[in-house]
Amino acid sequence: MDDYLWVLKKGELDLMREIEPDRLLALDEEELLALHKRVRRARNKHVTNYRRRGAKSVEKAGGRGAAAPKGAKERLRAEAFEEALAIVSERIAVVAHEHAEQLKAERLARAQAGRGTGPDASGSSDGKISGPGRGREHRQSTGGIKKDASSRSQGAKRQAKKDSR
Repeated sequence: MDDYLWVLKKGELDLMREIEPDRLLALDEEELLALHKRVRRARNKHVTNYRRRGAKSVEKAGGRGAAAPKGAKERLRAEAFEEALAIVSERIAVVAHEHAEQLKAERLARAQAGRGTGPDASGSSDGKISGPGRGREHRQSTGGIKKDASSRSQGAKRQAKKDSR
């Protein structure tokens, strides 16, 4: 990265100093995302400038190969910010992974302690407490087994009729 620094202007150098390893380690996820956005915008700006200048000089030079050396500074600036973007992106990935692992550990600890994130099972009306992962047992009955079976059968027939349309 030090190969590119001679090409950068003062404001751009300030932005590059923010991606020094010690400074990156001090940033949290939100700050890293803001830095990533600024570096990406700078990279896009220099890539655009390089391409526009190159496109203008193609006509004069007579070809893209002959026009390439004239945009050396713009190309180096774009490469510098491309490398900086890769560094910041990598750090964001590491921080995001650590954060995800931390959340996972917290959820597992809550689940093992019996304090799951689901609804509270202690409020059942019949005094029975359902265990974790089991829903409350509920049966709707009219009072007769045959009558319940017939009702289910009629519902299934109605649904089959609708599905066949």
